[in-house]
Amino acid sequence: MNQRIQIKDTTLSLCPIGFGTANAGVAWDSEEAFKMLDLYVELGGNVIDTARIYNDWIDGEIGRSERVIGEWIKYRGGHDDLVIVTKGGHPPLENMQTSRLSKEDMTYDLNKSLDALEIDCIDLYFYHRDDVNRPVSELIETMQDFVRDGKIKYYGCSNWSTARMKEAMDYAKSKGYRGFVANQALYNIGSIHMKPYADETMVTMDEEMLEFHRTSDVLAMPYFSLCSGFFTKLATLGEGAVKDSPYYTEKNLELAKLINQLAEERNISLTQVIMGFLLTQDQPMCALAGASRESQLKDFMKTLELV
Repeated sequence: MNQRIQIKDTTLSLCPIGFGTANAGVAWDSEEAFKMLDLYVELGGNVIDTARIYNDWIDGEIGRSERVIGEWIKYRGGHDDLVIVTKGGHPPLENMQTSRLSKEDMTYDLNKSLDALEIDCIDLYFYHRDDVNRPVSELIETMQDFVRDGKIKYYGCSNWSTARMKEAMDYAKSKGYRGFVANQALYNIGSIHMKPYADETMVTMDEEMLEFHRTSDVLAMPYFSLCSGFFTKLATLGEGAVKDSPYYTEKNLELAKLINQLAEERNISLTQVIMGFLLTQDQPMCALAGASRESQLKDFMKTLELV
């Protein structure tokens, strides 16, 4: 397949698989982290996805994922060949209903991200959540100020409803702005049949949102692309290992049989079937996926050669 997605009216050219780095500094750290990130690039990737909040759930850590990526960027001598993606404005982990999308909160997070990543400008910066009590005009203008200040090139949203995205894009158009260039939401082969996720602030792509992406210039960047390992764990460890998963539903158990059958017929891995679902949609997607081992990374990146 085409190894790059060109987002309209931007200079951004993205690999169809972005590397999610919530594991940076945890499952792999220091030298191992550099090896994983280098391998992703060697396999054709160029999208490094992180967030200010990543790894803050570990006691004593703040911004660990960004810090590890910043060390890697310095080690490799720059990031001109990469698309660095990060997100700000995540609620405090102890109270997910508390909004942090004020101009002050976003400025604080952005400056911290720039410091941790050790770069002057972020390629693609996201609102990590929405606050429906804030007008879209305020939120778009905050991002536009960051663009004018030279701190970010482009911006997007994550976990926003379709209605709010449309409203924001209408406002941006009225002002002559490019507006959101990408949207991150939960989407994968099993998401339509899953039980509600524990975090109510996370938004799952539905048909309305998919249609929005088909008819707009906002790129879909689905996260949890590999279903948090549900189907591979089910196949290797059995139902007992996945009963607590939100993907554990009757329809997903039926789907698992079809995934296994297709993998066997095509002589490919389950992971490649699952990733292939996203890479063969009727609109471009940059699917975000993480890995804790080199073998996992090689497995899902191999999908680029198969579709």
